[in-house]
Amino acid sequence: MSLRSFPLRGTTPSPQGGSCSASLTRGAQVTVRRQRGAALLAAMLTVVLVATLASAALWQQWRDVEVESAERNRVQANWLLLGAQDWSRVVLQEDSRANRNNPIDHLGEPWAVPLQEARLSTFLAAKNNVSQVDDGQAEVQDAFLSGEIVDLQARLNLRNLLGSAGQTVVEEELKPFIRLFARLGLPASAVQQIATALQQAARGKAQDAALMPRTVRQLVWLGLDPRLVARIEPYVTLLPERTAVNINTASAEVLYASAPKLDWSSAGQLVQLRDATPFKTLQAAAKALGIADAFEGSSHSVTTEYFEARGRLRLGDNVLSQRSLLQRKDMNVTTLWQEQADWGMPAVVSP
Repeated sequence: MSLRSFPLRGTTPSPQGGSCSASLTRGAQVTVRRQRGAALLAAMLTVVLVATLASAALWQQWRDVEVESAERNRVQANWLLLGAQDWSRVVLQEDSRANRNNPIDHLGEPWAVPLQEARLSTFLAAKNNVSQVDDGQAEVQDAFLSGEIVDLQARLNLRNLLGSAGQTVVEEELKPFIRLFARLGLPASAVQQIATALQQAARGKAQDAALMPRTVRQLVWLGLDPRLVARIEPYVTLLPERTAVNINTASAEVLYASAPKLDWSSAGQLVQLRDATPFKTLQAAAKALGIADAFEGSSHSVTTEYFEARGRLRLGDNVLSQRSLLQRKDMNVTTLWQEQADWGMPAVVSP
């Protein structure tokens, strides 16, 4: 073997050896950069994950607070509206006590005055008309209450269309409704449609039979056009039993429809006369109009037994409304059913 095969000490390495060393150095640098990139990516993913979990936790906490707040407001609103309903019952009881010797109901009585929207704290004054509510109680300060009591016997009662057992349609009772519908520009055939639908609901025993409605709005259950129901709602009602029309509270349309001897001008004249001086008897009303036997004792009266109490509570951005059917017999006022509309949700009827 020749000595030329070995490099001498101190001599420069061959070009091939230097290239290998440089390649190793560059590979190590690439590996380090890759490790740093992976670590940075892992750190970023960890931050994103923590932020996501934190956001989810905060959102869930906010949602729980909002749900709890809404439920608290709903419960408070229910209690306040129940108080308003009790107030309505007291007003009707006091009206009955005041008119015990002269039992008539008219639109000049305290129960007929609607309660305009007012801040709830104004009702909580206890001393010298100064509110006893702390200004810091924002929930009470932001609560507004309004309501009214409506005479339901100022309207034609759809229950009169059915016989005592609810199984047959009383043909004679169709006439007032036909007159009313004609005055409102509605087809007379709609009266027969309503009567037939109520009869079928009263008879219904099959599982697919329509439920018997308890309010005028629920007539849509029987397949009636919602526009028709909305048109007749101010003039008709649906009560548990047959009732007479109170001539001291009924509108001109209802008076015209319920009394065949009245023309439209006579009905308007009666409204003007009774608003000035409420009638104590049916005979007095007929005499004032100069029309003998204008009203029938079985179809008309000057007193009312059924009322509707309406309450509306606005608590911040939320609104809760309630309607109650009240029956007054002598000094006793009973709640027959309640209907609530909660925060814009559909109405729910409770017994």
